Amino acid sequence: MKKLVSKVILNSDILYIEQAAKWNKVRDTMMQALETSSLLTEEYSIKVLVALMGLPKSVNELSEKLGIPIAACYRRIRSLEKAGLLYCVDRGLTQKGKRVCLYKARIRNGTIILEKNKVRVRLDMIDGSIENLDYDAMAPQNQPLAKAEEHPASG
Repeated sequence: MKKLVSKVILNSDILYIEQAAKWNKVRDTMMQALETSSLLTEEYSIKVLVALMGLPKSVNELSEKLGIPIAACYRRIRSLEKAGLLYCVDRGLTQKGKRVCLYKARIRNGTIILEKNKVRVRLDMIDGSIENLDYDAMAPQNQPLAKAEEHPASG
């Protein structure tokens, strides 16, 4: 009898752990939607991201061409890279021999939709994938809006 009871407890613990893992994933997705929408509406981040939708550029090039202080430019690059919106395409050398990264945007198009109590972010990536991130401000903490399904681009 004891074995059966401990097995049930073990199974319920596994179920609880699986539910907690799912909730953490959904909560992380909701926070990602807010962070991404925040990045996409911040002046320097937008300038950097749009400039990197063309040819790859170094932080120094971006700073000069966009009129953004170099320290702020590095901060935005780090934030955008951490969010997966850009990446280092190549490493090059300056005339003084300093190694620099050349960055490029990962997104082709981005859309932010504000609805009653919701923020929806849609990112069309350069690899053809689509990321849909949703945040529902009114969702109960234990039942948030889940990450929308990702669909490959058709055509």
